[in-house]
Amino acid sequence: MKRINIFDTTLRDGEQTPGISYTPEEKVKIAQQLDTLGVDVIEVGTPVTSEGDRKAAELISKLGLKAKTFGLTRVLRGDVDAAIESGLDGVHIFVSTSDIQVKHALNMTHEQVLSAAVDSVQYAKDHGLICEFTPMDTTRTRMEYLKRICIAVEEVGVDVINIADTVGVSTPDRVKRLVEDINKITKVPLSVHCHNDFGMAVANTLAGVMGGASQVEVTVNGLGERAGNASLEEVVMAMTLIYEWKTGINTRLLYETSQLVSRISGITIQPNKAIIGQNAFAHESGIHTRGIAEVPLTFEPIDPELVGRTRRFVAGKVSGTRGIMKQLVDLGYNPTIEQAREVVMKVKELGDQGKIITDADLMTIANEVIQKKDMEKLVDLTELAVMTGTKMTPTASVKMLLNNKTYLSAETGVGPVDAAVKAIQKITSNMIHVTLNDYQLGAITGGSDATAEVMIVVEDEHGNLVSARAEGRDIVMASIDAMITGINTLLIKQKMVSTN
Repeated sequence: MKRINIFDTTLRDGEQTPGISYTPEEKVKIAQQLDTLGVDVIEVGTPVTSEGDRKAAELISKLGLKAKTFGLTRVLRGDVDAAIESGLDGVHIFVSTSDIQVKHALNMTHEQVLSAAVDSVQYAKDHGLICEFTPMDTTRTRMEYLKRICIAVEEVGVDVINIADTVGVSTPDRVKRLVEDINKITKVPLSVHCHNDFGMAVANTLAGVMGGASQVEVTVNGLGERAGNASLEEVVMAMTLIYEWKTGINTRLLYETSQLVSRISGITIQPNKAIIGQNAFAHESGIHTRGIAEVPLTFEPIDPELVGRTRRFVAGKVSGTRGIMKQLVDLGYNPTIEQAREVVMKVKELGDQGKIITDADLMTIANEVIQKKDMEKLVDLTELAVMTGTKMTPTASVKMLLNNKTYLSAETGVGPVDAAVKAIQKITSNMIHVTLNDYQLGAITGGSDATAEVMIVVEDEHGNLVSARAEGRDIVMASIDAMITGINTLLIKQKMVSTN
């Protein structure tokens, strides 16, 4: 099995995602998780950029990680010095080499670029650093010049040459051929770094490995400039299961890592994102759920547990009796086949009206059909007070009943809903660890006094996902009602799993 190095640039290229800016402490937390995950190289940032990036580089370099730590540098000795002073293992030196970037981004000649590249690589090697070099915009660089600069940096000891599809315009066949061509003129290991402007970053990355690259450069959740980079989780799973190439990644930690980066970055993962999206292992269609129930491989190409996930069945207009029956059992019901079919018909009626059926909705329908008592409330809200204003931090005070015992908590947040959710999570943390994975707010009626509908998806520490909704004119109260319903549904699921 071919062994491929994983070069993770979540902390550098991933931070170039619009709207993301990590603190040094956040970078440390992510770096530790990446090391546990098993990446080979962590690009921690650009130490010369800011005091925060320099501090982060220093902190991470002192952690004693198994992964090598790299800093990005331009072809300037001062940049390399900043990496040296930070205690990093290596540098990733880059400079534009395509005609358009050399002329308009650098305002240099090609000879000046080549000279600066050689000097910087030589300087880094003279100071004992591992050195990777990227001829930036590789896929748009003239082949004759690209070969010249690759040979020149090899002669001064570069350790890795990175083939970069900087603006994401290449195709798998072109990337494969380019890597093969560079491999013919140099003995230096090659890496590939692909952007996703045309949605082909993962395919181009895999093609690069097929062409002979021994390292891939990726980000968690596909973060990065513009449309992002090749997604670590997608590349790793494709290499592992489709191509049967070996990596050092513990795939069972992929989802955990994805969720950590999502929380810290503030970038929500799209539901249909491969491997780590909330719908990646969700099944609604009757044909699919029947097949999954018999033999998961029929409609599930990846075992969810292999990436730290669990499968779930979703109620909707295309649901079948088998899937609904499974959901009802998981929620503590013991329906007859006739009752399950009646639930299915009611679900389909709602679906035809354009309604999304949450797990809590399904319980309400089941209670009507099976005539079971209302959902057991292990967690209930008794009081909520929120304070917010132009010159104050939003604060929420919450009083709750947990198993008929009263608890109080107060928390701050970026807004009143965030503060209230945090207060609830704090109170319920000894009973259940809940994260809010998705939050959607819509208006049912018009006007300033509109009735709002809040839909949420919450997840417990075991990877169980449930959806819930609530309506009301007060957005904060509707949000908290949905959160409480979601938590109670999760607790019922946990109770049923432990019972079974």
